[in-house]
Amino acid sequence: MNRFAWLLDRLAYEPRRNGKLALIADYLRTTPDPDRGYALAAMTGGLVFQNAKAGLIRALIAERVDPVLFALSYDYVGDLSETVALMWPARHGANDVPHLPDVVAGLQKSGKTELPRLIASWLDALDETGRWALLKLITGALRIGVSARLAKTAAASLGGIPADEVEQVWHGLEPPYTALFAWLEGRAPRPEATDPAPFRPVMLSHAIEDGDFDKLAANEFAAEWKWDGIRVQAVAGTRADGSRIVRLYSRTGEEIGGAFPDLTEALTQDGAIDGELLVMRDGVVQSFNTLQQRLNRKQVTARMLAEFPAHIRAYDLLAEGDDDLRAHPYTERRARLETFLTKLDSARFDLSPRIAFSSWDELMEARADPAAAGAGADAEAVEGCMLKRLDSPYLPGRPKGYWYKWKRDARLVDCVLMYAQRGHGKRSSFYSDYTFGVWRVGEAGADELVPVGKAYFGFTDEELIEIDRYVRKNTLNRFGPVREVTHTLVSGLVFEVAFEGLQRSTRHKSGVAMRFPRINRIRWDKPPGEADRIETLEALLPAN
Repeated sequence: MNRFAWLLDRLAYEPRRNGKLALIADYLRTTPDPDRGYALAAMTGGLVFQNAKAGLIRALIAERVDPVLFALSYDYVGDLSETVALMWPARHGANDVPHLPDVVAGLQKSGKTELPRLIASWLDALDETGRWALLKLITGALRIGVSARLAKTAAASLGGIPADEVEQVWHGLEPPYTALFAWLEGRAPRPEATDPAPFRPVMLSHAIEDGDFDKLAANEFAAEWKWDGIRVQAVAGTRADGSRIVRLYSRTGEEIGGAFPDLTEALTQDGAIDGELLVMRDGVVQSFNTLQQRLNRKQVTARMLAEFPAHIRAYDLLAEGDDDLRAHPYTERRARLETFLTKLDSARFDLSPRIAFSSWDELMEARADPAAAGAGADAEAVEGCMLKRLDSPYLPGRPKGYWYKWKRDARLVDCVLMYAQRGHGKRSSFYSDYTFGVWRVGEAGADELVPVGKAYFGFTDEELIEIDRYVRKNTLNRFGPVREVTHTLVSGLVFEVAFEGLQRSTRHKSGVAMRFPRINRIRWDKPPGEADRIETLEALLPAN
């Protein structure tokens, strides 16, 4: 456990991508099985502990530390694992330092009643860094700047192979990945998945830049609308005994089919569809806010199925029956997809339409006005467009030169800072999460601010320091880790906020909610009274 803790600690302080790769690769190369496999699983999100929750950690520390002192310390540090690791009254020597495989086994197999005692015994035996790593493992929030892709790339380097090859076999493996390491080290053949309905690593796109258009030929690309939903794979296959299995995967490979029986029941043909999860009513795509009513549900009622009917708008066909189509060019996969959907004949699936264009200027006009360019009533759900080379294979990751995304220009609005909250990790000492609002006429007839969004990025480190200083000097009230900041017509800080969509919302006092807001510019020069009003946002709301 100490060596795993050392790795996490080094990764948290290593800013360079190549530096992180080297640290992970060295750890995997010099650490035996199964320790390295569980470490890799932790970094790629492959470990889930059903009974180990953050609330359990809070209860344990509450038994050992004054609750007021802990609350003040947590408010200052901003990270639960770090706060508990530093405040835990350790009893070194009371127990043996646990090994990582034993910790994983204990967290997976222990029941709710025995788990608190077990975790406490581990915390007693570990030093501050070890306790921090253990708590990060339990809560699943490592926050060390390592993506699953980066960790897999480090593993692939052990065998000198491309990371995409590890992606190809990844979802057929389970921790501690002994078969994977045996292959990477040349001790065994490549592991082959036998699952008839596997997840296939998704192909991603690059954001197109203005200079790219001069290098790309319009006649070598197809264009489709980019829909405001959730990327999914709908996969069906037949087992050796003739039984069928149907799964719905998120873009990261999480199986979410249990929440969408209306989709899994409709996939009656064996194959793998890459598409966008949406909610459709009367043939019209609904807002992302509506789709959220179906997301992250453990139980789905008949009423929910009727009120929020799930739909997949298909982009690509990755497999048909036993035929893997990913190496085929996009044009062939697209033709096979059209035929596949015709055979499927289900109202739950349809084809994402292409955008007709012969030049980049024509595509720019279509992007600016999706309704007139064929999106029709669905135009409000269009985020932009996708460009795909006609000869592109379907490759995992983000290969260069094949797919590009061209989002619609972000909308801008001037808002006033209302509340600020401490961040996490490296930002735990700064007020870096900002809630902002716009003006409206209140019940008494005077102007008042109502919250419309929250953002925690879009500014530089230097700007963060300035804003943090402003928050501290202009605090009105404190509510735990949150500070209310001065916000009147004549005194306050204005943010120019960029956002990509707007929906009606009953959860917000303003009645609206922003999609992907970010701080575009800090308007130190602008009086708060000149910020935008709610009527400006209401005019941007979709008609449906």
